Amino acid sequence: MSRRPFAAVLAANTISIAGTSLTLIGVPWFVLQTTGSAGRAGVVAFCATLPVIVAALAGGPVIDRIGRRRVSVASDLICCLAVGAIPLLQHAGLLEFWMLCALMAVGGLVHTPGLTSRAVLLPHLAEHAGTTLPRAASLYDAVSRGARMIGAATAGLLIAFLGAETVLLLDAATFATSALLVGAFLRGVPAAEPQPALQKASFASYRAELGEGWAFLTRSRLLTGVTLMVMVTNGLDQGWGAVLLPVHGREDLGSAAGVGLMISLFGGSALLGALLYGAWGERLPRRAVFAAAFLLCGAPRYVTAALTDTPLPLAVVMALSGLGAGVLNPILSTVIYELVPEELRSRVSGVTTAGCELTMPLGGLAAGLLVDALGIAHALLAFGAVYLAATLTPLLFPAWRALDRPPPPQPLSRTEPPRSGSAPAAEAPASKPSRA
Repeated sequence: MSRRPFAAVLAANTISIAGTSLTLIGVPWFVLQTTGSAGRAGVVAFCATLPVIVAALAGGPVIDRIGRRRVSVASDLICCLAVGAIPLLQHAGLLEFWMLCALMAVGGLVHTPGLTSRAVLLPHLAEHAGTTLPRAASLYDAVSRGARMIGAATAGLLIAFLGAETVLLLDAATFATSALLVGAFLRGVPAAEPQPALQKASFASYRAELGEGWAFLTRSRLLTGVTLMVMVTNGLDQGWGAVLLPVHGREDLGSAAGVGLMISLFGGSALLGALLYGAWGERLPRRAVFAAAFLLCGAPRYVTAALTDTPLPLAVVMALSGLGAGVLNPILSTVIYELVPEELRSRVSGVTTAGCELTMPLGGLAAGLLVDALGIAHALLAFGAVYLAATLTPLLFPAWRALDRPPPPQPLSRTEPPRSGSAPAAEAPASKPSRA
């Protein structure tokens, strides 16, 4: 057993996600500074997230054929070039608004396959590291949460003292470092290399493999419920992070540093929540914990931001909300790995990610338009009301009871045998989706 590949993926995710947090604050602040328009910030968010859906939907079979290590490295390198070009073009006086939108779209297109390719390796890396899957999933999410906290705090300070352009250059450097770590330390890991396919590469075989992922998702009422719920909340969260919180920060908190502080408090508490769940979560009923955590991390921050113009109340709520958010991904990750056989994991992960992120482009765009039309307070209350309705669904619908005792993995079909080299469906390893 070797822990080096698992450690390398954790390090790569830490560096890459910390850098992405720089951009999540830096780009909206850059747009607000240069245009003064919340609507334009929403347009940039729309352009950055619309390609994510296409990439997630189509990426599963591609990841398997090209190889998870190669996809991860290529994704990080392209993101490095796209993000780094923004401040360089701005410095040269060549950056137009459409260029910014195009570069963010390129980054959105390739970023998700890189994250997916690393995430689907988690069961193999946990096994080789000699740890259980729930603990590995909790650590994986805790590292991601901690990286967002560090990146957000750094972004707020750097924007305040050095400007948004410096933040984007640092993000480009983090993508390059992540590519180097994955390329070096996952070489030779069988699950990270191209996977054998029953059919030759063709449009028909690609469509069939993609269809397997969709078919598996629609046969599982629990996975369908999770996807629909997270689809709504991810759209709302995109509006929060890309428009609502930056505008609230500019108008009421006073600076980018205040925005960075709020995101850092959320991320730090989420890190603690993920670690606590990793230590004791296996003893608790998943459905009750999941429902309570989602209610805590959703609507309260929107309502608090709408009703206060001082940092302290929102800071307290962000810390409590982050604690709830920290337990969500470990629960969802474990359930997904329990339900989905190894041979379908990339494909099912791709379609669930596409479904979960379907509303993200509209979330940022809607937030920008609502702020321009109604003002920041009314936009926050509207988003908070929809969030509350979405997070009540685990308590209202019977399909969510399967969170506590997921059914065994379903076979590929009634006639198709398992792929060679993969575990039979009934023996698939325990435990994954992901939510921001």
